[in-house]
Amino acid sequence: MPSNRLITLLTDFGLNDVYVGVMKGVIASIDQSLRVIDLTHQIPPQNITAAQFNLLNAYPYLPSGTVHVAVVDPGVGSDRRAVAIELEDGFLVGPDNGLFTGLMTTKAVVQAVELSDRQYWRVPDPSNTFHGRDIFAPVAAHLALGVSITKLGEIIDSDTLIQNSIVSYKTTAAGYQGRIQHIDRFGNVITNIPGKLVQNKRWSVRVKKRSIPGCQRYGEAEVGNPIALVGSHGWVEIAINGGDAHFQLRLNWEDEIDLKVEM
Repeated sequence: MPSNRLITLLTDFGLNDVYVGVMKGVIASIDQSLRVIDLTHQIPPQNITAAQFNLLNAYPYLPSGTVHVAVVDPGVGSDRRAVAIELEDGFLVGPDNGLFTGLMTTKAVVQAVELSDRQYWRVPDPSNTFHGRDIFAPVAAHLALGVSITKLGEIIDSDTLIQNSIVSYKTTAAGYQGRIQHIDRFGNVITNIPGKLVQNKRWSVRVKKRSIPGCQRYGEAEVGNPIALVGSHGWVEIAINGGDAHFQLRLNWEDEIDLKVEM
């Protein structure tokens, strides 16, 4: 196993500007041997819910000990905290705004710190608009090189970290009520209802006064028709065979979804 930890990057910066390259340059300036994997930089601007979903679903496929940098940060320049979190099998670095909620509900938090020690920042006086460059990228590099998380700042109670309420779903008399937590590039609409809840059951979802049957695979619906199924990510999703459910069903992030389990 290599001595240096792997670093991943997830942002809403897109690829038209130099922001992602600059973050990688900061990491390389600290140590050129550090390896960086881009998870995605196409998170919709300022969409914390989409960011937490993508990070949660990418996390299991990275080596234990990886340092995950996530920067979707509408509160940059405000009094929101910059944090690093040590989980049982990896590290998270980014703004304290709820985007780490998914992982913190499924993984044990070992400890968390507010990033207050400026010697691990790129410069003592960071930009008010680019903490990814000036704080999060250099901190991730130092973590990847083996610096203890406790040296990066003040230890904080992990229970005080901001939580994103959309991660939770509700049990109802008929089944479950959830929300849309992500929309992928194909227009598939992914809910926050775990697929394990409908395993080996007959079920359907109701959206916009329309009932959509639960099936096993896309091909069970005629081309152009909607379908509900459990995606490869393990969540209940709504799709249109050969189409775009986001556009055609007029669904959007955080819309409510009712799932009915047949008795």
